[in-house]
Amino acid sequence: MRNFRYFVSGLLIILIIGCFGCIENNTNVKIDSSNDTLGESIEDSVFRRIWDDVPTLDPHHVSDTTSATIVVELFSGLVTISPDLLVVPDLAESWDISADGITYTFYLRDNAKFQNGRKVTAYDVEYSLERALNPSTMSPTVKNFLGDIVGSDDVMNGITKKISGVKVLDEMTISISIDQPKAYFLSKLTYPVSFVVDRNDIEKNDNSWFLNPNGTGPFILDKYVVGEELILRKNPNYYLNLPKLDYVIFKLSGGSALAMYENNEIDITGVGVADLDRISNVDDPLNSEVVVAIPGFDLTYIGFNVSMPPFDDPNIRKALAMSINKQLIASQVLLDLVVPANGILPPNFPGYNLEFNQINPDYEYNLELARELILNSKYSNNVPRIIITVPGMGGSVGLDLQVITQSWIDELLLNVEIEQVEWATFLDDLNARTFQSFAGMGWQADYPDPENFLDVNFHSKSPLNHTGYNNVNVDTLLEDARIKQSWEERKLLYNEAEKIIVQDAPIIPLWHSGENMVLIKPHVKGYLLTPLIIPKLKYVYIEK
Repeated sequence: MRNFRYFVSGLLIILIIGCFGCIENNTNVKIDSSNDTLGESIEDSVFRRIWDDVPTLDPHHVSDTTSATIVVELFSGLVTISPDLLVVPDLAESWDISADGITYTFYLRDNAKFQNGRKVTAYDVEYSLERALNPSTMSPTVKNFLGDIVGSDDVMNGITKKISGVKVLDEMTISISIDQPKAYFLSKLTYPVSFVVDRNDIEKNDNSWFLNPNGTGPFILDKYVVGEELILRKNPNYYLNLPKLDYVIFKLSGGSALAMYENNEIDITGVGVADLDRISNVDDPLNSEVVVAIPGFDLTYIGFNVSMPPFDDPNIRKALAMSINKQLIASQVLLDLVVPANGILPPNFPGYNLEFNQINPDYEYNLELARELILNSKYSNNVPRIIITVPGMGGSVGLDLQVITQSWIDELLLNVEIEQVEWATFLDDLNARTFQSFAGMGWQADYPDPENFLDVNFHSKSPLNHTGYNNVNVDTLLEDARIKQSWEERKLLYNEAEKIIVQDAPIIPLWHSGENMVLIKPHVKGYLLTPLIIPKLKYVYIEK
């Protein structure tokens, strides 16, 4: 996702450099809401930030980080990921795993409630999984995250509405059986497509229920005005420790994030390339408010539709990859806010291959070889026009992409154009594989396992394989890695699959996140800078 602005996930992403979830807000905000049970000013208990309009608030439709960041605060599932990146209980208080690794039995918390106070039962979990898998829901991620469940294919294919592998044992106990033992399955249940929704909510108004959802998360959707603001309110019926904030305000109308931060209109912002030198100066008043954000588990890349000319020829894909001077762009254009990516898995992520990423001839900058590859391609006499589609309307594309495409025009003599489309449309077309090539894109991990990068994006049968890439050897390696119980065996399989994918070049890995500067107001405490999207707003508080 990224005009440098959003990740799509696993979550696709548009990388925002210098806009840490940019948003705008008014100072001294008061909310007059008909469903405001707190009934008081939020001047002292509000956290304010800048953001973008969300493509969806339906957890079963989420496939991007812009939406997921909000949805994880409104809804919850059986399990979640903790700040230290462990899978921990959420609606389920505990669980058992059968000796063969096939069946997971979850025991719900007695105090688990929807935001209206209704108790959450195993029947609600069953309904939510059935609803996510139902073809009428049209979830773009359900096959990837729930397709391991026995009987899921029959529901997705419209044969039945009941999942044979899901059984309600009593009102507070439910079992889920999967097709093979998979070490990462529990982690998959932390993704929004597994979240619990209220059947009454949906049956009452299936088309707009998510605009006033009865979720189970720590915050309630108080107000959403497209293009203006989205406001979350503390859920007084939350079953774990209550949030410390009364409200969180996401301003959607844009503006200069740094100027708004200086005017005390927002409480957090990233530091962009243009302001890096200033904020780094110890004499600048804002320097004392800088926090260094740890790198995210992400990858920004350019993707090719391998079934469309000229990208049906791997020589063209490799030529474009080898003509990008990543190190130069990272240091001189992006001021080392990113780390050049030679592979797919990010640094410090499970399975990251340091040697492969440091010494990788497949992505070494080599203009001479790039030109040779084009001459050896089937398009040697006439390379078709290249259109790179990016999300976003009316704004400038990332400076890095401008530099890259200009080098293709100047150095390789190619006809290259950049086309912008609205974000929600971009996601729809991406899933339909209608693009010739796309950029401003990336992937942010949903959970710390290589399967979430490699299998989800590059297995030939994956719905989120947006390039249409198909390699039988890669499929075999990924399928074998799914069922191995030994981490060392799985790691070797993923390392080998990653090498082949990089050699085939269905994408050009560009950047991993580096350590970036974030400005956080001194009165904001408890904000977690994590490499994954997790529910985090419940930990934030305002020091009065």
